[in-house]
Amino acid sequence: MQIALPPQTVHLSYCTNIHAGESWEEVAASLEETVPLIRTRLELADEQAFGIGLRLSGQAALSLSEPATLQAFQAQLQRLNAYVFTINAFPYGPFHAVGVKEQVYQPDWRHEARLAYTAQCARILTQLLPDGVEGSISTVPGGFRAEVQGVDAQQQVVEQLLRAVAMLAKLEEQSGKSIALALEPEPCCFLETAAEVRAFFTEQLWATASIAKLADLCETTEAHAARLMRHHLGICYDVCHAAVEFEDPVASMQALTEIGIRIPKIQLSCALRIKNMQDDLLPALQRYDDGVYLHQVVARQADGLQRYVDLPPALAAYAAGKANGEWRVHCHVPIFWDGDEQLEGVGLGSTRDDLLATLRALQIQGFSSHLEVETYTWDVLPAHLKTEAKATAIARELSFVMKELQQPVRRSQQNQLTQLKL
Repeated sequence: MQIALPPQTVHLSYCTNIHAGESWEEVAASLEETVPLIRTRLELADEQAFGIGLRLSGQAALSLSEPATLQAFQAQLQRLNAYVFTINAFPYGPFHAVGVKEQVYQPDWRHEARLAYTAQCARILTQLLPDGVEGSISTVPGGFRAEVQGVDAQQQVVEQLLRAVAMLAKLEEQSGKSIALALEPEPCCFLETAAEVRAFFTEQLWATASIAKLADLCETTEAHAARLMRHHLGICYDVCHAAVEFEDPVASMQALTEIGIRIPKIQLSCALRIKNMQDDLLPALQRYDDGVYLHQVVARQADGLQRYVDLPPALAAYAAGKANGEWRVHCHVPIFWDGDEQLEGVGLGSTRDDLLATLRALQIQGFSSHLEVETYTWDVLPAHLKTEAKATAIARELSFVMKELQQPVRRSQQNQLTQLKL
């Protein structure tokens, strides 16, 4: 949906990676079933178009590249009074019902296959974007940290991203549609923190040698190539991922945008939070070890942050007396959920305060015009978090965001953001 947040209009949606299904037929069927239900729950006016954050697997992107299939989807969007403004091109392969784990990053940005898949999604998006609306594509943050080690691997990532920028610049020349690629920092990845993003952009992507190569690829001047780089490549700021890293999302986004790193998309999401890890929390926490996704853990202790690539090694470290204190777990929990403490007394909560701070800041400063709720873990969440139909939960999350964005901003919040700018 379009929401006025002066001085800009933002597009709000949910990411369709919450729906199982890798084929285009499955994606189209899930939209046909879910979008009307969400519209009804939100009580949208008939004339109000519904925005979609479309997740495309490699298989679905290949199918949707066929002209007849794309035309059928355009007709479906018209029938549903919906539009696509952003694509999630992060998970290339299967994303549900199998052990995804670190395979979700493959192929990473060292490989030609990642560029080809991204280009395919970009060409599709140029055909779907409404006139006057810019597009965004979220993607792997380089790759899994263990796989992107050393100068050669990082240079491969840089080279492929330069080619991606050149591809997007050419697409804009041909179609008139502007699309930005958004690297999505994530725990245990090549790009994990805002500081790492800043260093990668300023020291590698924006380096003189990189801009010169981009200028050659685009057959333009280095000055113009530098502008193309900043326009077509930025980050997707996932609030859950940042919360796991104990980052202040508002301060981090402020710092990135101030030096010219664009944020084409913000993913509105919450992580699992344990204020003080202790033995009686283990049974409740183990219910989140679903065996499908990586649930990276960051524990804050007296000597700093300790990082674990998944929940089992974090639990093993705790058993050995090495992971006490506050835990943040990379598990996307519903954004309207504020923890089990009152419900069950088990002491599990969420990082919703970080999300609320982000929404307050968006009312004051336009960090991004694309907002996407992303709770893809719905199918594997503990049963007590799934007490309603999926479409109802999606509508409830969107309604939560819309209500918060309409809350009046207190003077103290405005002053706080002003202090960050200073």
